[in-house]
Amino acid sequence: MTAERAAHTPALVGQPAGAAAAVPSRPGRSSVDRNRPAVLSQVLLTLVLLVFLAPFVWMLATALKPAAEVFSTPPKLFGSELRFQNFAEAWSYVPFGRYMANGLLVSVLGTLLVCVTSVLAAYAFARLPFRGREPLFLLYLVTLMVPQEVMIVPMFILMQELGWVNSYQALILPWAFSAFGTFLLRQFFLSIPKELEEAALVDGANRMHILVRVILPIARPAVAVLAVFTFINYWNSFLWPLIITNSADLFTVPVGLNGFLGQQGSQWHLLMAASTISMVPTVIMVLLLQRHLVRGIAMSGLGGR
Repeated sequence: MTAERAAHTPALVGQPAGAAAAVPSRPGRSSVDRNRPAVLSQVLLTLVLLVFLAPFVWMLATALKPAAEVFSTPPKLFGSELRFQNFAEAWSYVPFGRYMANGLLVSVLGTLLVCVTSVLAAYAFARLPFRGREPLFLLYLVTLMVPQEVMIVPMFILMQELGWVNSYQALILPWAFSAFGTFLLRQFFLSIPKELEEAALVDGANRMHILVRVILPIARPAVAVLAVFTFINYWNSFLWPLIITNSADLFTVPVGLNGFLGQQGSQWHLLMAASTISMVPTVIMVLLLQRHLVRGIAMSGLGGR
């Protein structure tokens, strides 16, 4: 049978008889074709980056312009000279150092309180069995759909009844309980294997020891994400500090920036310089927590995956 099949097999041109027929190979994709999606994605990401960076570049360029050239026609990115003294003038034009100190105090304490309360609430919703846990958690999430503007009036009345108007506790405590933080950490805690806690319980650890020594070291990236988001929210908050404070000694940075827009004219070059200075704390915090931040976004699902 084999001999008959070989006899009826047509010989290839230029190939000796009896030689195995060469199987034509499928042409593969070139390296250019394989790298094309990656190149396109890099180009799109670069364009998006430039769009997001454009306002910051314009702000920094305006901060370095002379006052008479801020609204020059035609518009120019840079002025005739780079006036770095605008930053010193912005610092002394209003008590900007006091505003920065107030903002740091409120943001740091508020971030610590939000992280502590969110960790405790998230662990309770994720691990502690109690009656009505799921409906209570659902009710907790419903508060995310209530805008801050709706709560301003009742919150102000509550602060007035407590005698906290124009105080640091009024700036910090009303927003120290975050439903978003609780939801974020709860979802992260649910991804941690229960066997780790069961092993700790067998060794005699209580719930608080398990939370501090077992759960939190694993959940450090998620806590870092919550800390960065909370710090930025406190730092950039404008409406509530504007309403609850009436003394310049308690103004935070967003409220203090209004001092550059007065009856004597708007000092736009100084306002841009002060805005540039106000970005420094948030940039430093993001850089310090960058490693945990990237990992936390990827593991918590905030990256859009």
